[in-house]
Amino acid sequence: MSKILKLMAALLVVSLLAACGGKKVTRIESDSVVDLSGRWNDTDSRLVAEEMINDCLSRPWYERYIADRGNIVPTIVVGTVRNKSHEHINVETFVKDMERTLINSGRVEFVANAQAREELRSELASQEGNATDETRKESGQEIGADLMLTGTLNSIVDQEGKEQVMFYQIDLELIDIQSHKKLWIGDKKIKKYISRKAVKM
Repeated sequence: MSKILKLMAALLVVSLLAACGGKKVTRIESDSVVDLSGRWNDTDSRLVAEEMINDCLSRPWYERYIADRGNIVPTIVVGTVRNKSHEHINVETFVKDMERTLINSGRVEFVANAQAREELRSELASQEGNATDETRKESGQEIGADLMLTGTLNSIVDQEGKEQVMFYQIDLELIDIQSHKKLWIGDKKIKKYISRKAVKM
């Protein structure tokens, strides 16, 4: 019985070592382009956000808008970006990429979205009865956004035999909050060809 237990323990150790030995991890740069599955990924998110925001801020509406306001830059809030694709996509990452590009452009002011504002208002309410007079922040001092950026992310999958084409279309709109006038509409299309052997199902 003792020999059987020792043999079983040895087999277990060998199995564990074999399982651990089959995996290799290599660190790469966070902005490296790696496309393993052909699905929407971090590179798509970053590049699409940068290209679309730069296009938005370079269009004629921008110069007209600030000229009408005495060279005061607009304040933008990012609204809802809906994922209507066939994939589960973390839209929040895409929104953050757009927010970063907007802020870093230096061409607009930027305010927190609705979810963040609720959290900030909760903090203001907490300060009301708990913070000292010198450090307490006053409510009713928010800066209202002039414009809202909204959008959708759609996809189409075309597959025949061992070949597959993934198509993504990202549509964004910049809307004047006061008048509801659309100032800019942009779209970006991505198409990826994938052979069956390259797709991990």
